[in-house]
Amino acid sequence: MIVGLGSDLCNIDRIQASIDRFGDRFLNRVFTDVERLKAERRPHTIAGTLAKRFAAKEAYSKAVGTGFKRGVFMKDIGVVNLPSGAPTLHLTGGARARLDALTPAGHAIEVHLTMTDDHPWAQAFVVLELRKKDDL
Repeated sequence: MIVGLGSDLCNIDRIQASIDRFGDRFLNRVFTDVERLKAERRPHTIAGTLAKRFAAKEAYSKAVGTGFKRGVFMKDIGVVNLPSGAPTLHLTGGARARLDALTPAGHAIEVHLTMTDDHPWAQAFVVLELRKKDDL
């Protein structure tokens, strides 16, 4: 059963402008080390890579119904890749606590993430799927 759905559209040039203006202060506040390393390995698309991840964080905050309130912070939401290469979210702190609060006993919530970009836009969708632990 779907218990949360979030989407976000992010302007890549806006992310580049934030990097240019605020540099590491912006990058350290918003992105995890893993996300920053991923972007650095893509020197021609750093802003696009980060914009997709920014959109994923926004989409997650919408899917859990809080936005960036009630302890849900951007840095607690990290985009990582599964061994298959598919993107997913690694959640810590308030972002993890909010997901746990939505999860009834005997169930788990699986996070599905898809991201894309086509300059000047980056987009992400997050779907939260509730499943019985026996079905996992």
